[in-house]
Amino acid sequence: MSTEVESQPPASNQRPIPQEAFDWYDEYAHGLIDRRTFLTRLTGLAALGFSLTTLTGALLPNYALAEQVSFNDPQIKATYLKFSSPQGSSEGQGYFVQPANLSGKAPVVLVVHENRGLNPYIKDVARRLAKQGFVAFAPDGLYPLGGYPGNDDDGRALQAMMNRKVLEEDFIAAALFLKEHSLSNGKLGAVGFCFGGYIVNMLAATIPNELDAAVPFYGTPAAEPLRKNVRGPLMLQFGGLDRRVNETWPGYEKALKANGADYIAYTYDGVYHGFHNDSTSRYSEPEAELAWRRTLEFFKAKLA
Repeated sequence: MSTEVESQPPASNQRPIPQEAFDWYDEYAHGLIDRRTFLTRLTGLAALGFSLTTLTGALLPNYALAEQVSFNDPQIKATYLKFSSPQGSSEGQGYFVQPANLSGKAPVVLVVHENRGLNPYIKDVARRLAKQGFVAFAPDGLYPLGGYPGNDDDGRALQAMMNRKVLEEDFIAAALFLKEHSLSNGKLGAVGFCFGGYIVNMLAATIPNELDAAVPFYGTPAAEPLRKNVRGPLMLQFGGLDRRVNETWPGYEKALKANGADYIAYTYDGVYHGFHNDSTSRYSEPEAELAWRRTLEFFKAKLA
C-alpha cells in the first residue's frame, strides 16, 4: 500500500482560468449551485478580462474533443446490451465494446460514468479499453428514464431524479452481468470517474469477492459502515486541486490500512477534479496520460 503525490511543469504559458472558476464549475456540476448562479459568478470575472463566452467555452464539455478512438475503428466492435437488475430498475442497458479480433475470452472492465449519464467521453473510454484487449461495458444509469439525453445539463437533472439505492443496484447488477458474460475470462475490473469513482469504491465494498481490480478516478468512498469490507486491489487517482474529494481521502485511507487492503493512491499535483476528461479545460494531458497508462498496466497485471 502506498500514496504518492506528483507534480508536473505547467503545460503552456497561456493566461490560466482563475481557480475560483473551476471551483464554481465543480459546485455546479455536482448540484451544489444552479446554472444561473454559476453563470452569474462567471460574469463577475469580466473585470479580469475574461468574457462569459470564453469561460463557458473552456469549462463546459466539448465532446468533439474527446474522441480518441472512433466508433468505426476496425480494431473494435461496439454494440448495446441489456442486463437484468432485479434489485434495481428491473432492466439496464450499456455500451459493450470488444476487440474485433477477439478469439476466446478476455478480461472484462466495467466503465462507470459521471453524474450525467453515458456521454460520449465515457463511451470513448470504453473503446480505448477495447483497443487494449479488454472487453468493456459502460452502463447508462439513465436508461430507466430514457437514457443519456444528449447533453450534460439534462443528463445531470435526470440523474438527480433517480433513487440513489436503485442506481447503485443497477451498477452492481451490471458488474455481475459482465463478469459472467460468455467473453469474460472470469476477471472483473472497474474504472469510474467522479460519481463513477464513487461507484467503483462502492463496488469494492459491496462485492469485494467479485471485483478483481478497481480504479476510481477522483471518487468519494463508500458509506462508512461498508468500508470495512474493502480488500482491493485498488488504484486510486486524485487531482491535487480537488479539495472536495480529497478531504474524504484521509478517512478512507485509514479504513483501508485497518483492513490491510491492497491499494496504491496517486495524487497529481496542480490538476483539477476531472483532469482525465479531455472534453473540458480541466483536462491535463501529461497527468491524464500517466494516470491512464498506470490504469492499463494495473488491469493487465491484476486481470490476466
